[in-house]
Amino acid sequence: MKFYVVDAFARKLFEGNPANICLPDAWPSDALMQQIAFENNLSETAFAVPSTQEGVDYDLRWFTPVEEVPLCGHATLAAAHVICSQIDRSARRLTFSTQSGLLHVQKQGAMYELDFPVIPMSPIKPSALMIEVLGVQPRETWLARHLIFVLESDAQVRAVTPDLVRMKDIPEGVGCVVTAPGDDCDFVSRTFVPKRGVNEDPVNGTSHTSLVPYWAGRLGKRTLTARMRSRRGGTLHCTNMGDRVLLAGGAVLYAQGVLHLDRE
Repeated sequence: MKFYVVDAFARKLFEGNPANICLPDAWPSDALMQQIAFENNLSETAFAVPSTQEGVDYDLRWFTPVEEVPLCGHATLAAAHVICSQIDRSARRLTFSTQSGLLHVQKQGAMYELDFPVIPMSPIKPSALMIEVLGVQPRETWLARHLIFVLESDAQVRAVTPDLVRMKDIPEGVGCVVTAPGDDCDFVSRTFVPKRGVNEDPVNGTSHTSLVPYWAGRLGKRTLTARMRSRRGGTLHCTNMGDRVLLAGGAVLYAQGVLHLDRE
């Protein structure tokens, strides 16, 4: 099975979020895909198989080291980059069939633009556990797929040092996001998902399906630039489309090879 490692939402190597993209001819077993993702130990391993559905290019699934997930931004971008740069260099628009419905990716020069559904969020009152775990008092607290703490400043986001062990005890949300206005962009964020085997996700596209509508409304802007303040960092060029968001970013191929799955 061919595989590729791509740094997604990256302008250069070792930036953004690395994803492993596997291109089997047919679906491996769920157990084998999970074993491969565990072996890779990246935040996401994606599997893309040519689709038999009319109007769909590939069926796409994503796995963290511990479980399959219903949506992933950076691995979708990485899969599109592999297909457009290594498989079909004439491709400019791809449609993926996923657990979250049909996802479209448009190649735009050196970047890829994802068309994702918005994940709505609702305001909630922060619990004492949330505040203790994240170690900061939020300006606002929201719940979407992730628990979202809105902070006052970029510096606060950079300084957060959460208790990742106790974070697993927070019942609300798959993970925790901290976000604030950016010093050199419209807004910044960091995402922590220890429940799914990812302590800090270097760049998290899925959280931006909630963050973009929030910041678009707060800043009065339709198009925004976002930065992840993880150690690797990453840039997302975002557009609020109402019930959908567009997330664009670059990609850099780091490695490629073959998985020898026929060996004991």
